[in-house]
Amino acid sequence: MTDNTFTLVDDEHRWRSCLRALENAPRVAVDLEANSLYAYRESICLIQVSTDDHDYIIDPLADFSLAPFAALLADPETEKVFHAAEYDISLLKGLHGWNICNLFDTMWAGRVLGFSKMGLAWFLDTLYDIKLSKKCQKADWATRPLSYEKLAYARNDTRYLLQMRDELEERLRSEGRLEEAREIFDSLRDTAGANRVFDPDDFWRLKGVRTMPPRAQAVLKALFVFRDREAKRRDVPPFKVVNNQVLMALASHAATWNGGPPPDLGKAPGVPSRLVERIGPRLMRAIKKGLNAPAPQYPKRSTGGTPGYWKCYESLMTWRKEVARRRGVESDVILSRKIVEEIAEKQPSDEKELTAVVSLGPWRRKTYGAEILRVIK
Repeated sequence: MTDNTFTLVDDEHRWRSCLRALENAPRVAVDLEANSLYAYRESICLIQVSTDDHDYIIDPLADFSLAPFAALLADPETEKVFHAAEYDISLLKGLHGWNICNLFDTMWAGRVLGFSKMGLAWFLDTLYDIKLSKKCQKADWATRPLSYEKLAYARNDTRYLLQMRDELEERLRSEGRLEEAREIFDSLRDTAGANRVFDPDDFWRLKGVRTMPPRAQAVLKALFVFRDREAKRRDVPPFKVVNNQVLMALASHAATWNGGPPPDLGKAPGVPSRLVERIGPRLMRAIKKGLNAPAPQYPKRSTGGTPGYWKCYESLMTWRKEVARRRGVESDVILSRKIVEEIAEKQPSDEKELTAVVSLGPWRRKTYGAEILRVIK
């Protein structure tokens, strides 16, 4: 499909034509659409790419090889402009093993500048008074054929990015923040690929689990494992089987059972009766398994082996929060958690040792190095 505003690339002929245009462009804006709201393991369903002249919507589910696109993303001569690149990079790495060089992230540019909100719709409304429709925000992008309404929605995700990039770069330059922003852009290349392997111990990531009684934690882990198996069987996201709040409610309620489970699980506080009607017997089996299991042990952290690690870590976190408050930005603009962890682990005592903190970067080392060393001491 081609109209006067964008091209849907869904066959080999259009792909070759699109690729020629992209390879001749000094910069491209990129965005992805995935089906994470509808599948157990998401896949990339659309790739939107805009040059200064035209917008392309590439269908990765069509019958042609996207291998040349990987080469374009890795080409250091072509700038790639994203808005909130980390999720997209994690998908491109995790699903395809693709890497990205020469990146500009408009969301991070806004964060460095102290913008209060980060959504693309807010940026476009604030900067250009452009109102984006949210009608297709939760669409299933794996369904085919793609409606014109969906395509027009997807096209807007990259349509204005290059113009926005130029304006944000000018603001960064005028405020003396361009070097700082570029260091952050460069660090995004190290974003980890999406992990598609289920880990039963990930239940510890649920909010509030650390304060639950051990018996409730054992039930929660059993329910967490059950939910993943059920989601995989039905090919739906785990939250569509049971959401986290209901998992926690079930585990907390079951931990109080002393004389056996109640006759009506649906009367448990916070548990929808329709859920019990649908999968009640399987839920009960998982709960009983958890009640008979030993209390789970919190996994040891991979960091924190250096003496004084946690004291150094907390001191750096407090320091970055205060610096961020004075500047009017979020704390991770000053130092990411990854950087704080590496500094706390290595605990450099002078500027030479500080250069061994690889994640810190030259701009941050020059700007904050002396203060970081003072905090450590």
